[in-house]
This record gives sequence, structure tokens and C-alpha cells, in this order.
Amino acid sequence: MERRSTDPRPAGADAPTADAADIGDIDDTVEGVGELATLARILPRLPLGDDTLLGPGDDAAVVSAPDGRFVVTTDLMVHGPDFRRAWSTPRDLGWKAAASNLSDVAAMGARPTALVVALAVPGDTSVAELEAFADGLREGCALMAPGAGVVGGDLSVSPTFTVAVTAFGDLEGRVPVRRDGARPGDVVAVSGALGRSARGLDLLFGLGVDHEGRPDAGRAAALRARDPDVGWHLAPTPPVADGRSAAIAGATAMLDLSDGLALDAGRVARGSGVVVDLTSAALGDDVRVALSGGEDHSLLATFPPGVPLPGGFRAVGTVRDLAGGAPRVTLDGSDLGEAGGWDPYRLWGGGQG
Repeated sequence: MERRSTDPRPAGADAPTADAADIGDIDDTVEGVGELATLARILPRLPLGDDTLLGPGDDAAVVSAPDGRFVVTTDLMVHGPDFRRAWSTPRDLGWKAAASNLSDVAAMGARPTALVVALAVPGDTSVAELEAFADGLREGCALMAPGAGVVGGDLSVSPTFTVAVTAFGDLEGRVPVRRDGARPGDVVAVSGALGRSARGLDLLFGLGVDHEGRPDAGRAAALRARDPDVGWHLAPTPPVADGRSAAIAGATAMLDLSDGLALDAGRVARGSGVVVDLTSAALGDDVRVALSGGEDHSLLATFPPGVPLPGGFRAVGTVRDLAGGAPRVTLDGSDLGEAGGWDPYRLWGGGQG
């Protein structure tokens, strides 16, 4: 079976594949130059954002909120359970940190406006790596959420490379699109990839380890050049703009698909007190991976019947009433049972690399 998928990124807007050439001295480490000098090299690389009234440099940033309300979300990426440095370039990590948070803002129907980013990294991390990380953040925001800025954050030391991002969004006068609004008769729809990230991750794990027992970075880079699903896992491009479009179109429920379609659809089902019935024919050739694969950061939404689906949304099922049963996810009418998906406490085996 052909496992490659067409990459929906517009021409010239590919996710990062290599670090920039205009970084500083690659021999400088964070420990060697210190926090202030490191920040002086990182901050100019970050976007300020159209809604920023006061950016980095003070105790806190000031961001406009014309709606009078703002959406806020946070996400943590830790070396080991969430990424492997042998596979991901620093720019990948910046891009993915942006993607995973921007999609959560979009899932509320909001327009992303600002991010704050905290890094805790080992002292021997090169400043050039953090410059490349900042480039990934900037480029990811520019493509997925034009006008959103990085307005502050923090830098600290840790034996484990850790990224924490908090993102904000403007509802622009609309009500937030929550998970608990799906109604019987609604159309279940998805915008974005299903299973691409999981397929890419499976391919990376299939490479094995090098002679020192670590993931093989060289083979991973070669695989990435051959298979676009690997690049999608390392630096996904979720359809952030479609969150706003869905809200305007009247979406009744929506969420970001970070943990897998079946698991996340179950959250809509439980929150709304309904059955989410998915259609296998709409899920592609590999239904199992489409259901259980996480980290595509696509959008799952429900729409009233008869509403034209906006943007890149496509129908993948129907919302049904409980008919005396419990809230659940079904596939072609049959109960899926225990849904797959990502749970770091159950599935991370302790590896890093």
C-alpha cells in the first residue's frame, strides 16, 4: 500500500529541513556565554506580532484584546516522550512548538495573537541551536498564523531539553467553540491530515539505533528526504486558519486532534452526551492509523446538517443520539470500544536520544 501523502503546504512554504546559515558562532554554548548574551541573540529572531503593545524586555508583555476576552492554552514538549533530538532539528522543535499551540487556539474558533515560550536546556546546548529554534518559531507563526508574535518567555537550565509554550487568541466577538456542543444530526468533519504523523513516527522507530544505542540521526535525515510523512511528524502544518472559518460557519463543537481521532472524538462524545459515528470509507486506506495516530494537530469539528463545510473540512461521520446507551465513538455503527491514541504515562518507554 502506498503510504505517502500529498503535502498540502503551499509552494515555498515547506516546514524546516535544515538550520539557517545565518546563525551565530556554533561553538558558543548557553553555559559559556550566559543567559543575557543568549537572549540577545534569540530575541531579534522572533516575531513581535500585530497585537503586541509591549513585547519582550519587561516583567510581562502587553497584548491587545479587542474582544474583551482572550483564549489561552499551554503545551509542554519534553525530550524523550515528546521528541528525539537525534531526529528533530532545533528548527523543527520551534516549528512544532508553534504548531501544537496555534492549533489549540484555532480549535476554540479564535485567531492566534501571541505566544510566550519558556526553555529549560542543558548548559552545553549551543546558542546556535536556540537561534535555529527561534527561527522555527518565527517561520511557523508566519505561515500558520500571520500576525501572531512571540512576546516573551523564560530561559533556564535543565538536564532535559524542555519547551513550554503558552498561546493566546482573539475571539473577535464570537462565542468560543467548545467540545460539548455537538448535537444529533450534526456532520462530523476534519480539516488536515489523519495519521500522517503516526506513519512518520513508525518509520523513524523502524530505523533502530546506532552503535551507541541511540536513534540514528543520519539514517533519520535520509529517510526524511525520501518520505514526506517523516517531515510531517517532525514539523506538522495544521490548518490553523480553518478554526476561525469553522466558527464563522457555525461549528457546534471543535477540538485539536493531538492524541488521535478516536480518542479525541470520544472527548466530544462525552462532553456533548452523544454518539460520534465515524465512516471508515472517509478515513483513507489505513483506517487503524487514521483512528489511533496522534500529533497531526488537525481540527475535528461538528456542523449543523446542510451547512457548507468551510476551508479544508471534509465529512468523516455523523453525530447520533445515545439511543439509551452511553456517550461513545462508533465506526460504521459498531462500537469502537477502548480507543487508541497517545498517553505518555502508558506509552512512553523511557527512551530519549
